Amino acid sequence: MGKLKEFEIAFDGNKVVYSPGESITGTVRIKVAQPLPCKAIKVNCNGFCGITTKVNDTAWTAEEQYFNTTVSVADKGTLKPGEHTFPFKFLIPATAPTSYEGNYGKIIYRVRSFIDTPRFAKDYNVEKAFYLLSLLNLNEVPDIWGPNQSAVTQEFTYMLMKTGTMVLKAQTDMRGYTPGQVIKVNANVHNQSGKSSGNVTASLMQRVTYETKRPTHDLRAIAQVEGGVVKAGKELEWKEQIIVPPLPQSALLGCELIKIEYYVRVSLKSPDVMLTLPIQIGNVSLDKKYCPTANSASSTPAPAPAPLSLPAPEDSATATTPTLPPRPSPRHVPRPAPRSRGSSCHSPSAPPVEYTAGAEGGAVMDGAYPNKRQSQLVSPNAFSYAPGLFFGQNQQNNNNNPEAASRGATAPYPTDNRASGMPSPLIIPPDYNTPSYPREAPPSYDESCNT
Repeated sequence: MGKLKEFEIAFDGNKVVYSPGESITGTVRIKVAQPLPCKAIKVNCNGFCGITTKVNDTAWTAEEQYFNTTVSVADKGTLKPGEHTFPFKFLIPATAPTSYEGNYGKIIYRVRSFIDTPRFAKDYNVEKAFYLLSLLNLNEVPDIWGPNQSAVTQEFTYMLMKTGTMVLKAQTDMRGYTPGQVIKVNANVHNQSGKSSGNVTASLMQRVTYETKRPTHDLRAIAQVEGGVVKAGKELEWKEQIIVPPLPQSALLGCELIKIEYYVRVSLKSPDVMLTLPIQIGNVSLDKKYCPTANSASSTPAPAPAPLSLPAPEDSATATTPTLPPRPSPRHVPRPAPRSRGSSCHSPSAPPVEYTAGAEGGAVMDGAYPNKRQSQLVSPNAFSYAPGLFFGQNQQNNNNNPEAASRGATAPYPTDNRASGMPSPLIIPPDYNTPSYPREAPPSYDESCNT
């Protein structure tokens, strides 16, 4: 460098990343071997965005300036041999967007220093870049809460004549993520055709738009996961996860030339079915305490629980039975006339078979008389009579028949007292060990009916 041995810019604390509204401070260090005449020593701090139509080209087609500040740290004079240090300080505007570097454009922030020399002498300059990070708080993005879901139905033709339908539904657990978080993708594919589909895939896509006269769209897949096929006439429930890598944030607030979008694309290779789920990539992750529904739920007092209505006290026999609504009283049905002895239908002379609690037959459905096995109750009138065939329902109307009680019949169904809400009394069979046990033969069936 001839007379100039060292010329560099240093930031205080070796800091490289700054925030909008923050001050950037540092020094310019110059070391010369011989006296160096100069007109002025200046330091410039600027930030701008430049875009182009060619990949990695610096001949900007469009440019946008955010700030450009220049200060003079030394006036006209001669730098003596040795080392010289000049401090500087700049204020970064609060509206400056985040730094970005893409294939067709960049957002650049830098500090430059110039040594203006007399005419026909060599000018010297040096620059150092710094990065600006404007945090995107996902909690402040509108419509960010809740899962993101979409569905599409696609009709297609295969084998030149046959047609089929493919129904694709997908959703993500959230709408905003930060680098390092996991995107949970849930997809449902219903193949309503006679042809198996291709593999189902989920991709995290980035789309960058550079606003020129003819906008340039740079689309690429950041991450991709792949599942299996869906056979003909089958339905597949597919779940997968995508880890968000370090990425630029979605919104470059303050920049009008570059727009960044992210979305999850769920698709099938064959037939060509695809849907997109837009998401946001930010720097501050979602916090449930900022969710509008959570805040409204916390601010609204919870309603007091309604008092439980306890059932009315019952006997020990019905204490385990749940309270049922009262049933209407059954209509009175006249008792059929007894058959004459000369009737063609022979009546049995033996009493009905006694009910056994452990029997396999139809069990009483009343909860007051529990039985482990309860079969469906069928009306006796649905079958023709056969000797030895017994239905427990025949005992319903014998509550007031003392002879039926003396034969040790099955405990009856609840009487009409149920309509009044009172528990039904139990009919206890007589004590057969007492002297009052009848010594004569029991009455016949026809005699019981006539009585």
